[in-house]
Amino acid sequence: MAEARQIPASWKPRILVVGPSWVGDMVMAQSLFKTLKARQPGSRITVVAPAWSRPILERMDEVDEVASLEVGHGQFGLATRRRLARSLQGRFDHAIVLPRSWKSALVPFLARIPLRTGFTGEQRLWLLNDRRRLDKAVLDQTVKRFVALGLPVEEAARGDFPIPRPRLRLDTENLVERRVDLGLSSRPAIGMMPGAEYGPAKQWPLAYFRELARSLVVEGFEVRVLGGPKDVDAGEVIADALPHTHNLCGRTRLADAVDLLGDCQQVVTNDSGLMHVAAAVGTRVQAIYGSSSPAYTPPLTENAEVHYLALDCSPCFRRTCPLGHTNCLKQLKPERVLQAMLATAG
Repeated sequence: MAEARQIPASWKPRILVVGPSWVGDMVMAQSLFKTLKARQPGSRITVVAPAWSRPILERMDEVDEVASLEVGHGQFGLATRRRLARSLQGRFDHAIVLPRSWKSALVPFLARIPLRTGFTGEQRLWLLNDRRRLDKAVLDQTVKRFVALGLPVEEAARGDFPIPRPRLRLDTENLVERRVDLGLSSRPAIGMMPGAEYGPAKQWPLAYFRELARSLVVEGFEVRVLGGPKDVDAGEVIADALPHTHNLCGRTRLADAVDLLGDCQQVVTNDSGLMHVAAAVGTRVQAIYGSSSPAYTPPLTENAEVHYLALDCSPCFRRTCPLGHTNCLKQLKPERVLQAMLATAG
């Protein structure tokens, strides 16, 4: 493996970051952007990212430009990557590749960016020239791995560097328009996010969400169920015939979700992308973990309470429960979450 190059502290480069493909990971990537701006004032950051992530990146003060990569999730899209690389050629001094896949390192290589940093993996030795070894025991969180790629090798290897928390900018005008368009009330709002793209082993039972929603309405709250088009049916299970409960799944853009979550007093959420969005807008998070681990992908905020049973079989990190019972979620009852919410309700 080639010896990793040192990045001078006084350097003010034009930096291209190849971003991740998931909502939560993109939010966590802001910790890297904040670190780069703090360590190298005057640097300019461009992020290569899927088109869907633009609304998130546009809410980050540290991102100067978004270069959309119009390739579907899991697709290779060589011609598209070549076109993007040609448009970027000659514009950057340094590239940081966050995903560990071979294809993610291709654009910086084709764009002939002089310094290309990333973790070794997937036979991409010749695509990167600042290759870092990933010590999973030291870099034990996704966000640490992202930030480490923006640091000198020795400092990154220690793993004791600060992690700046993501913070997404809100659009109050958009919020007012969405509240009117969606028929939302003036009651204090609670957000619920029942989805989890990874799989059902991360999803708290819908019956529990509904029971909790019913209790919160009695306590005087409005409940907003948020998610994408795939979550419409789940939202209907929660909201059907419940007063002051709105199924907004599939009815909002990602930018709208940012503002609507920022308007909530608290959210109840699976370990999902929208959990990280809620944390980044400062809303109190009640985070429910099943097959995943709060030690690996925690909400990056002090304003959170984690609900995790830590059973002997947890975390398994599987999409579906290998034992067939999902007790890590079923044994976590709505009463526990309700008590935690009412104890901190404003």
